[in-house]
Amino acid sequence: MNPWAVDAGCAPDCAADAAPRVPMAEAVRRCAALARTIARGVSRGDRLAEPEALRGQALNILGALGIRMVAGPQPLTVPGGSGRPGTLIVANHISWLDVVAVLAVEPVTLLAKREIGQWPVIGTLARRVGTRFIDREELRELPRVMADLASVLSSGRSVLVFPQATTWCSAPGGRFRRATFQAALDAGAPVRPVTISYEQTGAPSTVAAFLGDEDFVTSLRRVAGASGLTARVTAHPPLLLTDRRSLAAEALAAVGGAQPLAHAP
Repeated sequence: MNPWAVDAGCAPDCAADAAPRVPMAEAVRRCAALARTIARGVSRGDRLAEPEALRGQALNILGALGIRMVAGPQPLTVPGGSGRPGTLIVANHISWLDVVAVLAVEPVTLLAKREIGQWPVIGTLARRVGTRFIDREELRELPRVMADLASVLSSGRSVLVFPQATTWCSAPGGRFRRATFQAALDAGAPVRPVTISYEQTGAPSTVAAFLGDEDFVTSLRRVAGASGLTARVTAHPPLLLTDRRSLAAEALAAVGGAQPLAHAP
């Protein structure tokens, strides 16, 4: 079995509004605001990689698109002393907005498929934050990528991964692959399950989902026209390190059982 193999995910028509669309003029204004925000971020060069600058850029992107951000008060990284490994943050995967939402809470290193690095908006953010890219078509990459991931965690940096390897319209979606959990075991790093979800005017919404063979521009237009959109990032208690099979199952259960939060950063 290929560890990089992905589930089929949801069909593109699973992405739908749960509230009336904003007027076309407002959607155009949001896209223009997004373009200005990205241009300002790119102009900062390497300074964009600084944690507070990156977090601010992520918040500005969400603000430009009219998206409200909600998260709990606890950090995504499990607190630890000097010399301790970073945290493996494992989350469900719904949208390209997932990365922006997590970076708006806490800038961390990302593990993403190679294609992400070529995307507008997200690709720029991903490259600047030092993302580790993987080629899911190359099975021989697995040992090297996992060793690199364990090394990053051992250095004290926290890493965000999407073990589902594809996007679903809502949590928990598909199964969690086990390979990345082995990197946490090798590094002795804590594992933090995180649930990402989206709402419109208080009701669950799939409008932000990026599904199937949909292109980025089509998804961006749908998001820019969504009204009352909120991104929620829910952090769960860290898991006890056991074996990668158990960790994957426990993380999936935690992500699927998330309760809405009422704290705004």
